[in-house]
Amino acid sequence: MSTTDFAAAQWTRATGAGVDPHEYRRVTDGLTSVADWGPSFLLTGRSYLQRADDAGSSVSAGEYLLMAARWFHLATLAPYAEAGRAAAAADHALSRAITVLEPGARRVSGEGFTGWLRGPSDAPGTVVVVPGLDSAKEEFLDLVSALLARGLAVFAMDGPGQGVLAATSVLRPDYEHIVGRVIDALGVARVGLVGLSLGGYFAARAAALEARVAVVATVSGPFRLDWDELPPPVRDIMSQRAGGTAAARAFADHVDLASLAPRIAAPLLVVDGDQDVIPGVTNGEPLARLAPHGSHLSVPHGDHLLGNARADWLPHLGDHISHALTGASA
Repeated sequence: MSTTDFAAAQWTRATGAGVDPHEYRRVTDGLTSVADWGPSFLLTGRSYLQRADDAGSSVSAGEYLLMAARWFHLATLAPYAEAGRAAAAADHALSRAITVLEPGARRVSGEGFTGWLRGPSDAPGTVVVVPGLDSAKEEFLDLVSALLARGLAVFAMDGPGQGVLAATSVLRPDYEHIVGRVIDALGVARVGLVGLSLGGYFAARAAALEARVAVVATVSGPFRLDWDELPPPVRDIMSQRAGGTAAARAFADHVDLASLAPRIAAPLLVVDGDQDVIPGVTNGEPLARLAPHGSHLSVPHGDHLLGNARADWLPHLGDHISHALTGASA
């Protein structure tokens, strides 16, 4: 894939994650090879670290640090020998930002997970945000903000093979065990779950098998994967994150919600973009249809993760989660 094609493919994902579209164009227009992606995005992230150091207020410093975290995370999306260093830089920048902006937030880590719990200590409900195949807690800051604005507490996490943990662990299909440990560590009786991309599978599976999940939403989550039909770039990423090709194939074989969907007792919202067509991936309509309390929101112009259609689904998802946890839609 050419640099231009790769940058175009990542366009709505990057802008949906919150980077300035004009700066994204300036950075990617200067690339001569996909191999330059990681170093160029790291360099851009470091420029925001410098701005944070030079900022005249803690608020400005924190905002610059959040932007640095976004750019460092996006550096990991292309093949890059030092992707682990970029993920660590994203994690560190996010940690610095939250420490500056939200002194009451706390880092929570345990076996197979790490993340930040944000929001009021007396929040009426807690939401866990689950990333996907090559995403991380730094990617979905706008979603977290939408949930925080509703008075909820939010735990944005990295799990096995994800984000800062990708360097030391591999993907595992039985994510319900990770979610169970998260709930134990947070010390709450029940949670809402939001899963994005492959995280949608993780969230739906956990909702079927972990009784403390009170409400769930998936965004661009797969109902089923067919390894032989997946595009080579997806197979390559999965192989890297799962610990080899054989492990990735075995992982993909687990991704099938047909038997689990009827066991999801919690209210379920499935969000899909009609333009999100990936060979080997069955999108979420069957999940919504088979779940006892499932609903399906299909956005005709939405792409994968619907970064090009935020207004068409994000408020609805926030209301869905908030209503189930608190009885109010705002």
